[in-house]
Amino acid sequence: MKLFVVLATLLVAAFAATEDFCYKDALGACSTTTKNPNALVNCNARYGAIEAVLPDLQMYVNTHITRSYEYLLMSTHYGNYEKSREGFEKLFHELSDSKWDEAIDLIKYITKRGGEMNFNMVKQDTVNDESGSYEFYELESLAKALDMEKQLAVEAHRIHGEATRRRKDFHDPEVSSYLENEFVHKHASCIRKLSGYTSDLNTLLNGPDSSLALYLFDEQLKQQSIV
Repeated sequence: MKLFVVLATLLVAAFAATEDFCYKDALGACSTTTKNPNALVNCNARYGAIEAVLPDLQMYVNTHITRSYEYLLMSTHYGNYEKSREGFEKLFHELSDSKWDEAIDLIKYITKRGGEMNFNMVKQDTVNDESGSYEFYELESLAKALDMEKQLAVEAHRIHGEATRRRKDFHDPEVSSYLENEFVHKHASCIRKLSGYTSDLNTLLNGPDSSLALYLFDEQLKQQSIV
């Protein structure tokens, strides 16, 4: 029994020596009469591997914001009087809104874990070129959207992999759980729908009356939701 008490005391002392950084800051701040706004530098919400994955999360936010504007441009292209494809307009507008909402939610999560958003953390785009044109034909637009969603899904998997590394500086089950619940499962559903749309439209366009098929496909998109 005495041995157990001694071991427990040592464990508590060791834990306190490594985890009470905020408490030590508070003691230091209270023991001096000099005001220091940075005295409680360790009294924050950061723990686990958030420091290690924070740059990746910041870049992921910026990618979502970029995708939101790109989808909005694609939606506007189909909403003009020349194209007038209300189904495609609705599809890309929903995708734009969803990327924007996910970016806002991710920023909130970053601040919840004690981080700050850095809008200068931008990753090189591996999907779109630098032409800046988003005036695609209908089938091309679906293929482009599918590539964009797959890129977001792969990036989520990569960040998830970083957070699940069983090393002291990387392992963070909370980040992994958040990515799974808010991104990974949604990506699978969205990619499945877009791949189905692409395959179906390709089949219809190779039919006897592609113009009528495209019109009916657009009408069908008006009745469905991608998110």
